[in-house]
Amino acid sequence: EQKNLELKEKRKRERVLKLIKEEERKQKEQENIKIKEWEEKFDREQKAREHKENLREQRLRDSFGITIKFFKLTLEEIQSNSIKQIATKKAQDAFSKCNTSLIIEDDGLHIDSLDGFPGPYSSYVQKTIGNKGILNLLKTSRDAKFISTITYCDENNLKSFEGKLYGTISKLEKGQGWGFDPIFIPKNQKKTYGELIEKNNISHRYKALKKFSNWYLHKLKYNDQ
Repeated sequence: EQKNLELKEKRKRERVLKLIKEEERKQKEQENIKIKEWEEKFDREQKAREHKENLREQRLRDSFGITIKFFKLTLEEIQSNSIKQIATKKAQDAFSKCNTSLIIEDDGLHIDSLDGFPGPYSSYVQKTIGNKGILNLLKTSRDAKFISTITYCDENNLKSFEGKLYGTISKLEKGQGWGFDPIFIPKNQKKTYGELIEKNNISHRYKALKKFSNWYLHKLKYNDQ
């Protein structure tokens, strides 16, 4: 009888161990599936980013006749009320780390009745109070402008180019788009920037890039002579 009890206990332990191993196998299998799904998702997102960057690079070649490669870099950002000063410092910092000619773009929304606020603090304001917070701050005057500053830096040059897009702040959020696009109505337009389909050719970035490309292509032509 004692032997039978021991045998039963042994079989019970074996069944328990078998169940534990089976559960461990299932968990590992699920983890492998999740890892595979994450890897596939990462690959899709990476390909999407590369495709988007390729399109941006192609658009720059087609629009401005210049070839630019995009890359990410952690840069020093000074506290300043001047977007130009911020972009200049970033460009110098980037050049010191990369040692290659490059451009840095920085921009901001400037609202006249708020003395140019949020300006260089646009990214922080967007993350904290957002579009609704900006709308709550405005009473009567709604004039505003987007300002983009592109700073070029190489071993011999440090030069900035500015583009402005004038307009007004809407009373309601409309459309999609990034940041303040859904509350900004460009001059001579009835829709917000977030509602516009074709907006690249009127944007503040386009204007700044146009000024930069004209100067840069002239510089290349002059240096080749």
